[in-house]
Amino acid sequence: MMLEKYIYDLLYRYQCVTVPGFGAFITENVSAQINGRAATFLPPRKVITFNANIKNNDGLLANHVASNENVSFEVALNKIQIEVTNWIAELNQRNSITLKNIGSIATIGEEKAWIFEPSNTTNFLVSSFGLNQLISPEIKREIVTLETKTTEVVVEKEPISIAPIPEIKKDYSYLKYAASLALFVTVGLFSYKFYNDDQVAKQTLLVQKNVQNKVHEQIQQATFFIETPNVAVELPITEEKLPYHLIAGAFRSEENAEKALQMLIDQGFKAQKLDKNKYDLYPVAYGSYATLEEAEMEKQKLKRDVDAEAWLLID
Repeated sequence: MMLEKYIYDLLYRYQCVTVPGFGAFITENVSAQINGRAATFLPPRKVITFNANIKNNDGLLANHVASNENVSFEVALNKIQIEVTNWIAELNQRNSITLKNIGSIATIGEEKAWIFEPSNTTNFLVSSFGLNQLISPEIKREIVTLETKTTEVVVEKEPISIAPIPEIKKDYSYLKYAASLALFVTVGLFSYKFYNDDQVAKQTLLVQKNVQNKVHEQIQQATFFIETPNVAVELPITEEKLPYHLIAGAFRSEENAEKALQMLIDQGFKAQKLDKNKYDLYPVAYGSYATLEEAEMEKQKLKRDVDAEAWLLID
């Protein structure tokens, strides 16, 4: 199974693609850039990073593999685990692994830390489709100095007499009549325009006076009644968007999800039950957060304080 092909497909559509038991590939949008030193123009793109600490299964990759290979979710998850085991074995032997069109991962140091080097051959930002990297070649200017010697040769020839050509006079008298006609037409057009604008302005002023008189008459005859007191206007309160959820578990039975929710609330968590997802499961979260950094901090705190495992779900 070419697992990197499925990861490659998902990176076009999602911000984070997690490989269970291995790590997560995270994309970040970067605006267009110009490298003046290298004369390189880069279009808007997605930059890929790798986080080896995000290993929990969010179901995204396994469901994509199951759909494409027409197998069950459990079988797809087992295939992913086999591929991940081979990757980890290669890295433990200090061999690098290359994921086509995504990047390569290698180990450094005595602690065998993983270093990810992204591939720059693919732009995962769909809105930049067709915009390629452009390199402007350096313009070299060469100054060529030519030293030439010229010799002037004078040849004396007998003068040739040429009979004068009689001058042909053309009659341009018709042009003055055309100019006079054009001037007359132009003056007539301007005169008509000024007259028409003046008439329109007078009619507009007359209509405005009539309307103003009618308004004054209506104001003098009007009677105002205040029947009801002013009603307080309630302004809508915009709720803060919390797209990052630390999931404690996902349940096919809504009743079991409610029990798990109540248990977490009794333990002091700000737990909540999320809506049923496309896998017909009810996720129950320890809590929801506004930023990825806040969610990661709470996840580490859960593992440190109560020895609880949670996986990250991003709306």
